[in-house]
Formats: sequence, structure tokens, C-alpha cells
Amino acid sequence: MSDQLFDLGDEEPARTTTPVPRADAPLAVRMRPRTLDELVGQEHLLGTPEEPTALRRAIADGRPHSMVLHGPPGSGKTTLARIVAGSAKAAFEELSAVQAGRAEVRAVIERASHRRKAGQGGTVFFLDEIHRFNKAQQDALLPAVEEGLVTLIGATTENPYFEVNSALLSRTQVYELHELTPDEIETLLRRALQRGECGAAVPDDALGFLAARAGGDARTALAALELACATAASAGEASVTLEGAQEALQRKAIRFDRAGDQHYDYISAWIKATRASDPDAALYYLAVMLEGGEDARFLVRRMVIFASEDIGNADPQALVVATAAAAAVEHVGMPEAVHALSQATIYLALAPKSKAATISIGKAIRHVREHGAAAPPPQIRSHPVDYDSPHNHPGHLSPQEVAPDEVVGARFYEPDEMEADLLARNEDIRRRRGRA
Repeated sequence: MSDQLFDLGDEEPARTTTPVPRADAPLAVRMRPRTLDELVGQEHLLGTPEEPTALRRAIADGRPHSMVLHGPPGSGKTTLARIVAGSAKAAFEELSAVQAGRAEVRAVIERASHRRKAGQGGTVFFLDEIHRFNKAQQDALLPAVEEGLVTLIGATTENPYFEVNSALLSRTQVYELHELTPDEIETLLRRALQRGECGAAVPDDALGFLAARAGGDARTALAALELACATAASAGEASVTLEGAQEALQRKAIRFDRAGDQHYDYISAWIKATRASDPDAALYYLAVMLEGGEDARFLVRRMVIFASEDIGNADPQALVVATAAAAAVEHVGMPEAVHALSQATIYLALAPKSKAATISIGKAIRHVREHGAAAPPPQIRSHPVDYDSPHNHPGHLSPQEVAPDEVVGARFYEPDEMEADLLARNEDIRRRRGRA
């Protein structure tokens, strides 16, 4: 049996349901797009009606193929699966891997086989949280997917390359859905208002708040809009207030404009708090930016820059931590990557600080700009003459000069007191090479 609960009419693909009147379904279900033209977002996968991608053309032509949809909650994975089934005029079977096992999967495959034999068309099998299936359960799907008995559409918030076995992945296409932008979510909210789905007026500030603070999750935004409208109507109020929207979403409105001055003010505050070695202040500014919808990629880029610009070789591990956080943002995504951002912020704030690396390259660049680029000495060019390898000397140090004549004696790198070990090693090397 499908675990789909809502029967929304003939426009939906055929499936087994427990009928629920349309008016009683949640707003997110009532507003679910039924065609590609109604779908909001994911243009990187689907393109536009004027410039369609191969995926959009395949769906529009009713030629479904097995796929795994990877993306955050509320990004449209289930909606896209239903549109695929509807365009193909296929039966739609839906299971959640959290609750289903091999017996339920076998039942879906049996029904798909009966439909084929009866000439009733194909079956789209939507398996939510596919990463929750173990290898044996996933393997049970392989024959039906490989033979085309069912078109499998798996959905997961986890990276499928880590969580779905390779045999199943080889028989599917993996598509990554992005979280919806505030503008895209606002489009969906306004569409609900235009259809008369709210019993109260919703001013722009409340609508914008719901769109911006839903975390890219259309389902969350629509559920909050429905609750805010119902609350206002039951209280006899003609309009939803900003406070009512906050209560419905259980979040406070934050005065943060990621496209305006506050975008720069808060990242500047984060940098200066981290430079001041104050992890609490740095975490606060990080939280404000995250709650305000700031792009995690932008934040982690600043962390990587900070690790070299403000910490440098006072703690080389800082750059490792920052780049690992950047990898976490890319491979894990939000909201889970918030833990890596927090870890990196704390480490960077408490790490010893040094500007030596930044100052050193600045001096070298200024020298080049003022004096031009001097040719390397002959002994270290690509076809060297009389090159004296350091590996042929004790301590792997050669007295041979490696700087151009015009630069001999110039000192660009000057370690500060936070790089005491490097300072001592640099001076020892200079002395042993006769440069003291």
C-alpha cells in the first residue's frame, strides 16, 4: 500500500490512497505544483520552457528515467517525482524507507508487474529517505529498476554517493536540488494568497519574513503561513501581523539584509571579533548571519581567508580547519554544516594571531611592482648550470644563492613573536647558509 494520505483529484497520478477531502489537506499539499510550469526553483536542473534542459524535455515528453533526487527539506523532491509520474501518465507508488522494508518493496513490484500485464502502463516508485535502506533492501530493487518494471525516484537529504550503494546508483541519474531562495518561496506564498488560501490579509513585511526565515523550505513557509492566517482569523483580525508570523514560524524577525549594508557590517563584525580572540562575539555574529539567510559559502570563504591573513603560521592548523569547514559546506550542506562553521569559528577565534604571512607577500609584491621581475640566476633555471642541490649537504642546506642578484639581501619575511619557532629556524638557516 502507498503511504500517500491525500486524494487531490484526477490531475494527480494514479495511486492507492486513503481519501481525505482536499479542503482538509495541509496548505503545502494543496499548493503542490502539478506541472513543470508551476514548479518554482531548480532552474539549474530544469532550465526554462524557452531553454529546457534534457531532464525537462524528458519529463515533458513523458519519458521518465530512474533517478535519485538529493536536496534539503522542502526543495521539491516529492513534487518533482509526482510531476514525473503525472507527465508519464504512470501509477505513483510512494513509500518511506524509514517505515518500509523488503516486503513492502516486493508488494510495489508485484503491483507494477500486474499493471504491465494488464496493459495499464508504467509505475513510478517514489522512495523517500532512500539512504535509510540498507544494502540488502537496496539490492532488492535492482532487478525491477534494471528491467524497467518500475521507474525508481529516490529522495534523500544525504549525499547519495555516500549513502546509496554503487550498484543502484549506476542504474539511476543523480540530481542535486538546491534550497529555494527567499524570492522563490515568496512566489509560492503569494500564489497561495492569490488563490484565496488565507482567510486574512498578509502584509509584505510578514510575507517577506516568512520567505526569508523558512530556511529555503517551501513546506515550512506554507505551513507557517497557514497557521498565521488561521490564528488571525480565529482572533477576528483582518490581517496577519509580523508578530503573528514570528509566532507561527517560531522565529524572531532579524534585521539583516544579505544584499545590503548589513551583509558587510556583520561579516566585518565577525572578522574583528574573531581577530580579537572573542569566540562568543564571533559565534553571535555567525548566528545572526545564518539566521538572516546568509550564504554559508560566503561565510566559509571568509574563514579560509582569515586563517591565512590573520593567523598564518602562528597556527598553520587554522587553514586546515577552515578548508575542512569549506569542504563540509559543499559535501554536507546546510543546515548540518552549521556545526562545522561553529567549530571553525571557535578555533579561529582562539588561535594565536600573526599577520606575518600577509605582510611578507605584500612586501614581495610591492618590490616586484616597483623594480620589475628579475631573472632567476642560471644555476636554478629549468636547465641549470652548476646547480648545487641542498640534498648533497649536511642539514640539506646549500650555500648557493637562489635569489636574483638584484634581490640578494632583501628580507620580505619577518616572523613576529607569535611565530617564535619559525623565527629561530629562519635565523639558523640564514646563518648556516652564510646570510647572517
